[in-house]
Amino acid sequence: MPRRFLRRRRRHAEINPDEILIDTSNISDFDRDRFEGRIERPLSPRSFVITSSLIALLSFALLARAGILQVVEGAQYAKQARENQLAEKVIFADRGVLQDRTGEPLAWNERTNLTDDFAQRLYAAYRGLAHVIGYAKGPAKDSSGFYFRDEYQGIDGAEKAFDARLEGENGLRLTETDARGDVVSEAAVRSAVAGETITLSLDAGVNQALFDALATRVSGSRFQGGAGAIMDVRTGELLALTSYPEYSQTAMTQGDGDMIANYNSDRALPFLNRATDGLYAPGSIIKPIVAAAAINEGVIDEYKQILSTGSISIPNPYNPELPTVFKDWRVNGWTDAREAIAVSSDVYFYAVGGGYQDQLGLGIARLDKYLGLFGFGEDAGLAGFSEVSGNIPTPEWKAKTFPDDPTWRLGNTYHTSIGQYGTQVTPLQAARATAAIANNGTLLIPKLLATSTPEGKKISMSADAFAVAREGMRQSVTTGIAQAVKFPFVSVAAKTGTAEVGARKEYVNSWMIGFWPYENPRYAYAIVLEKGPAGTLVGAPATMAEFFRYMEVYGTEYLN
Repeated sequence: MPRRFLRRRRRHAEINPDEILIDTSNISDFDRDRFEGRIERPLSPRSFVITSSLIALLSFALLARAGILQVVEGAQYAKQARENQLAEKVIFADRGVLQDRTGEPLAWNERTNLTDDFAQRLYAAYRGLAHVIGYAKGPAKDSSGFYFRDEYQGIDGAEKAFDARLEGENGLRLTETDARGDVVSEAAVRSAVAGETITLSLDAGVNQALFDALATRVSGSRFQGGAGAIMDVRTGELLALTSYPEYSQTAMTQGDGDMIANYNSDRALPFLNRATDGLYAPGSIIKPIVAAAAINEGVIDEYKQILSTGSISIPNPYNPELPTVFKDWRVNGWTDAREAIAVSSDVYFYAVGGGYQDQLGLGIARLDKYLGLFGFGEDAGLAGFSEVSGNIPTPEWKAKTFPDDPTWRLGNTYHTSIGQYGTQVTPLQAARATAAIANNGTLLIPKLLATSTPEGKKISMSADAFAVAREGMRQSVTTGIAQAVKFPFVSVAAKTGTAEVGARKEYVNSWMIGFWPYENPRYAYAIVLEKGPAGTLVGAPATMAEFFRYMEVYGTEYLN
């Protein structure tokens, strides 16, 4: 045998079993799904390259995604994870209750649906309360459901004035959730504290009666609006404060767009609180103050009489044939201080205000001084409400207001002494001044809180001067021009006023101030009906007559 053949045989001397056992007779016994009976083949290098590349790509993608989650969006997802596990939820505090002096709720809260986050603010159905009670806006969410306002906010009236005391303090609840968002546990870590219950000095029934009387007369005599205030002359507490027309508190709280749009376009200005913000020429209601000032200054004796023949004439130095005539509203004859107040003689007050013939007058400086002492020309002081001051005309005011005609004339003083020209006051200022006449000279700060401590300042004026003013006002009711409020069940002292307004004096404001009972004053009032047609005969006196008839039946506790 050749050597080469022998060497090849020795290299393959070992014989594998599968080389001798696989034959055609047993091939059918192998399970080919388990790769039995198949000869193994080695993987190609290409397979290793492809597999390694895929693994590398997958690893890079996973690392990149992990980097994004950890570095770029890590803080956001961490925050989300925390919030998903533990969430803070506001527990809304109930807003405090506003009630009148009898305990009648005027503004309160009611949760109409157990799922509501906060209670709804509701208001009493009494008429005439909108401006004095006001309204509040509730908590509000943005489009994502987040509360950007998490408490009620007082917008107007007492809701605004006492907002800090009414708002209360919200609580906090922590809620734990699992990965599915299901609540695991919930606990209040801070309880909500409700706002205060505040008792106001108002009587809702009395306030409504005054509002209804105003509404009836405004409508019946074609005035544009009206307002009134009733004030305790000992404490400054307001028994009533109302303005007509008014708005719906519920519409404002709920954001009724259509109704709010109607209010904004209404020429009667339902959003204007005429009692505190309305400025009006007062007319003759300032005459008791002017009379008291003249007596206090010694300008006139309380018993001296001045003749009114219906007008006075002031010579014109430039044309003697054309004197300036200042008319009285009627021929009032001889009047002293009390009678002049009772019949509202313009001629008398022209004389004591500006001087006439041998009668010296106060002059504009002292008129300005005394009107200021009684609170005109300054904020009436009702906390949380308007700071409207009004105006008392002076030479400086005229020079600034009318630069084309800056000279102060005697006629300007005459008109100021009867509450015309540039004099402007609010009904609340007028009520405050009337209370000072009634209580013998204490100018009180008006208040809306019941049993509040009186605050004010003393007006430096003689007791006799105050007495003459009060007696003249009482005489106006018994025998003068204010007999509309002459009743057997209550003794009222009053003064009426009619102020001409408009470019052509085509409108009038109708006023009445007064106090009761005359013998021991308890309450002072002031009302105004705004912008009625010139010549209107039925105004403020008729309004107060209707109010007192209501009080005779339903408010007797306030009459004595």
